[in-house]
Amino acid sequence: MIIGVPKEIKANENRIALQPSGAEMLTFHGHTVLVEDNAGEGSGFSNERYENAGAQIIATAKEVFAKADMIMKVKEPLEQEWPMIRPGQTVFTYFHFAASKSLTDAIIKTKCTAIAYETIEKANGSLPLLNPMSEVAGRLAIQAGARCLEKLFGGRGLLLGGVTGVAPAKVVILGGGIVGTNSAQMAAGLGASVTILDIDIDRLRYLNHVLPKNVTTMMSNPENIRLMISDADLVIGAVLIHGAKAPHLITRDMLKLMKPGSVIVDVAVDQGGCVETIHPTTHADPTYEVDGVIHYGVANMPGAVPRTSTIALTNATLPYAIQIADKGPIEAMKANREIALGVNIIDGKVTYKGVCDAFGLKYTPLEQVIH
Repeated sequence: MIIGVPKEIKANENRIALQPSGAEMLTFHGHTVLVEDNAGEGSGFSNERYENAGAQIIATAKEVFAKADMIMKVKEPLEQEWPMIRPGQTVFTYFHFAASKSLTDAIIKTKCTAIAYETIEKANGSLPLLNPMSEVAGRLAIQAGARCLEKLFGGRGLLLGGVTGVAPAKVVILGGGIVGTNSAQMAAGLGASVTILDIDIDRLRYLNHVLPKNVTTMMSNPENIRLMISDADLVIGAVLIHGAKAPHLITRDMLKLMKPGSVIVDVAVDQGGCVETIHPTTHADPTYEVDGVIHYGVANMPGAVPRTSTIALTNATLPYAIQIADKGPIEAMKANREIALGVNIIDGKVTYKGVCDAFGLKYTPLEQVIH
């Protein structure tokens, strides 16, 4: 198989879908790897590193898309990339379809096979390709939130951990999954007073055992959310529903309960966000204010630490990429249910129910397409 790795073109996105060692493994399996010129530069990987790993450097993205059987990316294809995608071509990346009707419609029209990192799922319900970036985003959310709390950036002028004789900031985290747990670890490690809310009592019981004593667990419901955000200095939105749009747990009306200069970092923004007033922002212009509350909505947070993120992502995606390349996408889907669950759109048909529910589209079970 010919695997193409184009340069990411989303604003301030410096990650690449494959580090050189991943290219070496794919070539070892007999596949051809095409990497766009300087695609790895933002992550600190030179063209020479890829060539030494057996990859070929290709001048333009257009050529990469034209030659490749499978495209590996980090972020969803942007509008200028849509015309380059061919019928039958496999695109393996983060899609987050439920957050974008225009992207969904465009990929349906291409008749490609869209395998989404974020919906590949193990038998135990874990999301192996979302988890590494969720770890990064959860930890970065606290760093970003701490910076936004500084007066220079519009915040209340608080140091997250406080100092001797001065109380620490209060951090509220909505969601006890991978993002929320990593956020809680980071915030607690900096000395903040942390409360983490979730609807799963068993998950809360687990978190109560493993997180530091300056983290309090609480059941998530509208009353408790209103209570906690009213006293919060920093709120982290960390709610994920597999492959579907995130629910709005904080509505516009609830913002008036929050303190002026408090901060919301919504990590769920690429799934529509769990805060009604959130919208995607960029690393270059990450924040805006609504009703006195600072909103941080960067949709590709791990792009701020591309070297860490690229290595972590390749560690997770490479075994699946090798299976798809070795067997071909259809046989890989039949052989591995985890890969089958990653298929959101194939040959113009939507095969992931969460995407259909988000936009009222016709759902076609994958088995009817690949029988």
